[in-house]
Amino acid sequence: MTREEYAAKMNADEEWAPGWDAVEQEFERLYPGKEPVHYGTEFHTRAIFGGDQYLDGYSVYDSGKGYQHIVTYGMSELYADEEAFGGEYSRWGYEMTIKLKEDRAEECLWAMEMLSNLARYTYTTERFFEAGQFVAGNGTPLHIGTDSLITALITVHDTSAQTLETLHGRVEFIQLVGITEAELAAIKEDRNNIQLLIERMKKEDPELVTDMRRKKSYL
Repeated sequence: MTREEYAAKMNADEEWAPGWDAVEQEFERLYPGKEPVHYGTEFHTRAIFGGDQYLDGYSVYDSGKGYQHIVTYGMSELYADEEAFGGEYSRWGYEMTIKLKEDRAEECLWAMEMLSNLARYTYTTERFFEAGQFVAGNGTPLHIGTDSLITALITVHDTSAQTLETLHGRVEFIQLVGITEAELAAIKEDRNNIQLLIERMKKEDPELVTDMRRKKSYL
């Protein structure tokens, strides 16, 4: 699509959201015929209107394999904007995902709040996430109010969603994977342990699903 064609389509359809469509199409490829549960943030709470929400929403797909696959909308350029056309990266260049070992979307609401906090961190500090990083918590369960041993995160390229080349630039899918405090301590001691951890976890679970009931540590 040329810039002129882009501008013409944008002017003809004020609801056109090519970035949103691209993300949605990738997940339709992963889960053909499956309707996600979508959670949108309230307009008045969004940062563009003076609120503290930096994401426009989340879609939760039932994988059919015992986990829910969540994807964010808002780290990349979602809506038509001629200035964004043809960029190398679409805004931050990624959307966040997480695969949770849960049966229903409503059991994942806490994780959406966590993703919201991570988005706020990026937008307010201009520090973005890439695969191969860790996100330390405060030593308490990621899911507040539970006795889970999962207290921190590592970042990987989503194990199933593919990198997109959109009209606004590249969009990767950065998957958050829950880890234990013992695993975090090993990573802090030696950053090379991130790759070792990923390799050990993938031997048992190639999809790197976060199981908040996990008791075993891999490091």
